[in-house]
Amino acid sequence: MDKDSILLDAEDRMDKAMAALDRDFGKLRTGRAGTALVDGIKVDYYGTPTPISQLASVAVPDSRTVTIQPWDKGSFAGVEKAILKSDLGLTPVNDGKIIRISIPPLTEERRKDLVKVSRKYAEEAKVAVRNIRRDANDQLKKLEKDKVISEDELKKANDDVQKLTDRYVAEADKRCQGKEKEIMDI
Repeated sequence: MDKDSILLDAEDRMDKAMAALDRDFGKLRTGRAGTALVDGIKVDYYGTPTPISQLASVAVPDSRTVTIQPWDKGSFAGVEKAILKSDLGLTPVNDGKIIRISIPPLTEERRKDLVKVSRKYAEEAKVAVRNIRRDANDQLKKLEKDKVISEDELKKANDDVQKLTDRYVAEADKRCQGKEKEIMDI
């Protein structure tokens, strides 16, 4: 591996850390309905934990409702139970054909809790980015030790990795601020 491929690999991994942050933010309830709300919920389907999206069609008919229509009539009870057990704090309504989840407006206290959770997700993403920086710097030091690159090239490459890290940490902060604004919007 040369220094350019190490830098490219680090940038690629940092991109993936931001994608994971976006997925985490998608699971947060903001008072608006979205199919991402139920993405992480697994249903015990004939003894196998199965994501809701693999055994039902999930739709958002309006900004305050998520509808789930299981393809198999036998999975209604399992889907309901999984939603009740999830940490969403939502109650599904089953009319025999479709399961509706109404999303109530968030209370001020719940909004503040969600802001804390979003900050935790952003901090986890920043830790991941810093771990990637450490890995890249270790790989670069190994190249220098093996006499593939000079000490000056190592210093410049470390500076490049640091610039990359700073950029992605700032991006995580920016995304977190956007999510906080979205959560606090009434």
